[in-house]
Amino acid sequence: MRRAGRHFLQIPGPSAVPERILHAISRQTIDHRGPEFAKVGQRALSGIKTIFKTEQPVIIYPSSGTGGWEAALVNTLSPGDRVLMFETGHFATLWKKIADKLGLKPEFIEGDWRGGADPDAIEAHLAADKGHEIKAVCVVHNETSTGSVSPIAAIRKAIDAAGHPALFMVDTISGLASLDYRHDEWGVDVTVSGSQKGLMLPPGLSFNAISEKALAAHKSATLQRSYWDWAEMLGPNKTGYFPYTPGTNLLYGLNEAIDMLHEEGLDNVFARHARHGKAARAAVRAWGLEVLCATQGQESGVLTAVLMPEGHSADQFRATTLEHFDISLGNGLSKVADRVFRIGHLGDFNDLMLIATLAGVEMGLTKAGVPHNAGGVAAAMEVLDTTQAMHIAAE
Repeated sequence: MRRAGRHFLQIPGPSAVPERILHAISRQTIDHRGPEFAKVGQRALSGIKTIFKTEQPVIIYPSSGTGGWEAALVNTLSPGDRVLMFETGHFATLWKKIADKLGLKPEFIEGDWRGGADPDAIEAHLAADKGHEIKAVCVVHNETSTGSVSPIAAIRKAIDAAGHPALFMVDTISGLASLDYRHDEWGVDVTVSGSQKGLMLPPGLSFNAISEKALAAHKSATLQRSYWDWAEMLGPNKTGYFPYTPGTNLLYGLNEAIDMLHEEGLDNVFARHARHGKAARAAVRAWGLEVLCATQGQESGVLTAVLMPEGHSADQFRATTLEHFDISLGNGLSKVADRVFRIGHLGDFNDLMLIATLAGVEMGLTKAGVPHNAGGVAAAMEVLDTTQAMHIAAE
């Protein structure tokens, strides 16, 4: 039976795709070796630099973000290299698994999944590596499984304070175009991202933003690579082309997305996400529930992960909410499976969409018999009203 109205896709990515981008993607595919394509490719390759805030090359792959992870590692490292990683959550763990499978030696700093990576712990670990055997530090910027943000600029300072030459690699697959990110200014060597989050596209593109130091490491790295090889990409990219068939229609959408982000203004995009995160957390606390991210100042504007009361199933709650209110919420992953649900508030998203989302959650809590207090939506509305008033006053 048909369900009236729109489905609320409120997982923390893929995010809903705006009509402008859907329209752009629907254009007819063109010859990816022809002169018309060069304009599309050059526009995408130059435009994406403005989102990463870099003057250096950004490689665009037709792949998921997982491919971007692998590309970052195989282009810069050699078998047996030690890699320092931080356990911020499920996705940091998956990146570590890839490093293991590639024959690297990842060293995982244990985390509690309640906050971002700790710069002091990273500095101490690097300071103890007197022989500089660690070749890279890999950190997840916005941990999608927990709703926690790592302080990337502070981690760069920690690496420098340790006097360590390791490459600095960052996964901002769910952070780019939603949270402030500065590849060049923060001294990141390889930044990995994907299309399906803040860029508002369907899944299918991944990115490597690369520094001069990373390019130098690429020349001596000996991990096997073919499809992911930066050298194969960089030559054709100079004229807007790719060494193999690119995701042409997704590149149409990427160019539209970049335009939309700059029309709103990146700082405004970041402020909007921060504001919605603050309102969502206010709702959760008014319900008497607990936000998974427990480190003040590291809460994400992309999503809010919510701990269920003891004895209640997050997956059962999500199923009930989907059945009765046609809203999809993110599930808990690995260590927090069935204990957490995640509210996505990213991408092309406004105040009314947030309030509708939180209303769906509040009604779902009641329908599923989850103990909670009423008034979460009202608490979120108060935050939005206050912060909007402050914004207007500032103008």
